[in-house]
Amino acid sequence: MSKTITFVTGNKNKLQEVMQIVGNIPGYELTSAKLDLPEYQGEMDDISREKCLIACKEVKGPVLVEDTSLCFNALGGLPGPYIKWFLEKLKPEGLHKLLAGFEDKTAEAVCTFAYCESEESGVRLFRGVTEGEIVSPRGSQDFGWDACFQPKDFDKTYGEMSKDLKNTISHRYRSLEKFRQFLLTGETL
Repeated sequence: MSKTITFVTGNKNKLQEVMQIVGNIPGYELTSAKLDLPEYQGEMDDISREKCLIACKEVKGPVLVEDTSLCFNALGGLPGPYIKWFLEKLKPEGLHKLLAGFEDKTAEAVCTFAYCESEESGVRLFRGVTEGEIVSPRGSQDFGWDACFQPKDFDKTYGEMSKDLKNTISHRYRSLEKFRQFLLTGETL
């Protein structure tokens, strides 16, 4: 019998990426649920832990939650976990313009997946980081800030890449690969 893990998201693009990256894992079934989780403020790991514990309590079973940050080196790591709000107001073009007065356009895309089996089991974090730079938007603008993030050693933004390529180099891929290996090795919390 498979263990069901509920990925908590309301974002269809994220769900598609997660399903493509994780694929089939023997003994596990990944489902999804949209929950209205509070938007915590604080450090990345703290935000991920809090979201995961609340989701686990609501689902009453194993859950996986994701939190993404985009950290501009010139701004000391901002917007970081608040990228959702910056993007909502500024759009990808505004994120690029935010760095107009700085020579340093480098950034880190950070994805943290948090997994919890039960309220008592504790939360396990899986972090993936991709270095890159913030550029004038190019390519598809239908998925967050993909159009203005160009990974290091690539000449295309995430928005210009095929999904297959992006899903083998992205911060989300790196994080999910750690989670996948955790499940495949049978390691328990």
